[in-house]
Amino acid sequence: MQDVPSTELRARGSTELRGTTSDELRPGKLPRTLGLWSSVALVVGITIGSGIFRSPAGIAQKVPDPQLMLLLWITGGAITLCGALSLGELAAALPETGGLYAYLREGWGHLAAFLFGWSELVLIRANALGGIAVVFGEYLLRSLGVDPIENYVLARSLSALAIAFAAIVNIRGANIGALIVGIATWAKFLALAVLAMSAFLIGSNHGATVSHLTTGTGAPIAIGSMGLALVSILWAYDGWADLSFASGEVKDPQRNLPKAIIIGTIAIIVIYLMTNVAYLYVNPIEKVAQSRLVAADTMLALFGRAGVILVSMFVMISSFSSLNGSMLASPRVFFAMADDGLFFQTIAKVHPRYKTPYVAIILAAVLGMALVLSRSFESLTDTFVLAIWPFYALGVAAIYRLRRLRPELPRPYRAIGYPVVPAIFVVAVIAFVINSLVHDPIPTAATFALILAGAPIYHFFFSRAH
Repeated sequence: MQDVPSTELRARGSTELRGTTSDELRPGKLPRTLGLWSSVALVVGITIGSGIFRSPAGIAQKVPDPQLMLLLWITGGAITLCGALSLGELAAALPETGGLYAYLREGWGHLAAFLFGWSELVLIRANALGGIAVVFGEYLLRSLGVDPIENYVLARSLSALAIAFAAIVNIRGANIGALIVGIATWAKFLALAVLAMSAFLIGSNHGATVSHLTTGTGAPIAIGSMGLALVSILWAYDGWADLSFASGEVKDPQRNLPKAIIIGTIAIIVIYLMTNVAYLYVNPIEKVAQSRLVAADTMLALFGRAGVILVSMFVMISSFSSLNGSMLASPRVFFAMADDGLFFQTIAKVHPRYKTPYVAIILAAVLGMALVLSRSFESLTDTFVLAIWPFYALGVAAIYRLRRLRPELPRPYRAIGYPVVPAIFVVAVIAFVINSLVHDPIPTAATFALILAGAPIYHFFFSRAH
């Protein structure tokens, strides 16, 4: 198979950096094939994956009070929306493949951009793919009446196979991957709406009561525990920025990117709040804390075994859709890095027939499969959040710097609420990182040590090129 070499993305005078909306495929570039609603579906599809179906148990364990738990979900949504309202400005101004990577490069320089890409390689994406795939495997077994805890190896093997299949689909083309995400996105969005409405309409006939929403266990709740619970919530909300990784493949990016990010984020906040209220209406919080597969247990209470099978099928669709969307978007970071001279050029090879960054996709898949076979769900998700959200904050903070240093950049969308809204997002991320360092120091310190290990690699291999 003959490889198509990439061209230099660093050519700042290119029409792509000036904001072209042309769909013409330039040599080594990726075609713009994603419209507004495909992009919205990608945001929703990547985000609604595993967190809303798996994280509530861990959150309820840390915060055994339903009102406080719902308040934290609202807080996580507000933080995410501040990030979406802010990042939309950079997405419209710099509609490049790699998204956040490009914003960090332009705002803070090549070292910051490299550290993000390095973290995506060794920490972020593999842990994300693993966390999503774990839920797919567990709910698949639950739909078959098999206990995923007792059949741990089988569950994880199925998870690894799901990652491999998602990689194959996305190598075949962004349109195929986006089509799968689009169809599955609306299916799982509808499934969550059905779950919530069923709970509200017939839940009272099956033990649901408003008192579940107001009665906690009475156990003391520490501020640190609330911060750690917020980390799990941010895992569920993560995905709002992943569309930016595929910016180079979005049609009319100056208009569609900010719209898609903001519309998708608002839709996610609404459906997440409805779903959590439904969980807590049907189940007392102590039961939620014990339920690893809370959606299945909620439907079991409402519809019996048939409900478990139905919701398990929808969760499988949901998690695979998120897995597929994440596989579509994230390898574009590696592609952009290599294309920019900040990574090994082999990673930037474009498939001669399918016009996708197939080497980057294969790399992400292999690492994800390795981690899904070796780490717990909680370890995968916590590592992911602590590794990527500080880069989100750094990317949002680049708005201030670029407005001062690059006033000539086209800004068809300007961050709503600037300068307050971006500041809220940055401060919130700093606060939960500090909380994690104080209350969960060893894993948090290990995560940041691995991120910083990329600095000598950058200076040894790539700094001379820049």
